[in-house]
Amino acid sequence: MTERGRFITLEGGEGVGKSTNLALVVEHLRAHGHEVVATREPGGTPRAEDIRRLLLDPREEEPLDPDAELLLVFAARAQHLARVVKPALARGAWVVCDRFTDATYAYQGGGRGIDAARIAELEAFVQQGLEPDLTLLLDMSMAAAQRRLDGRLEGQGEVRDRFERERGDFFEAVRRAYLERAEAAPERMVVIDAGAAIDAVRAELLTRLDERMAAWR
Repeated sequence: MTERGRFITLEGGEGVGKSTNLALVVEHLRAHGHEVVATREPGGTPRAEDIRRLLLDPREEEPLDPDAELLLVFAARAQHLARVVKPALARGAWVVCDRFTDATYAYQGGGRGIDAARIAELEAFVQQGLEPDLTLLLDMSMAAAQRRLDGRLEGQGEVRDRFERERGDFFEAVRRAYLERAEAAPERMVVIDAGAAIDAVRAELLTRLDERMAAWR
């Protein structure tokens, strides 16, 4: 019988460096001999990526209702789990995902103000008990993250998506919700100071990852 793979997620607000550090985690795990599937939410499959585009579309003529936003997030997640995450874990691969359900509690719960109990109902329905084995939460001040985001967008010639256009109080609420989640689940969530120097962030990330891998052996 094939041993189930491990499910690792990276979380954090805009501009904290998730994409860069996800690549680091994936490379580290592959160097240890694991098959690794790198993916993201919302998205991860063609249909889920279509939903992602709807969620990020900044059009102003028809604002997206928070309930519609929440349902779209879980619709994309259901497809992602069915087509990517669960099959990979079942064959023994390790899945590393840029955001998962903690982001829903942070963005739609903390940012939009949707009651956590309503999110939990959808979580139970869609995930059926599946949750990450380890979540690495990249945390930094909202002001520093916004400066980093501005630099990235300017360097790549991109414009802000619908979430990136939110006000400062939205991002502060997202950050608080993330930290509250981490405090409530210290056995799963590890907070990384993403505001430190790049080398220090990478070293802390890999140290925490290695500690967890050793515990899983």
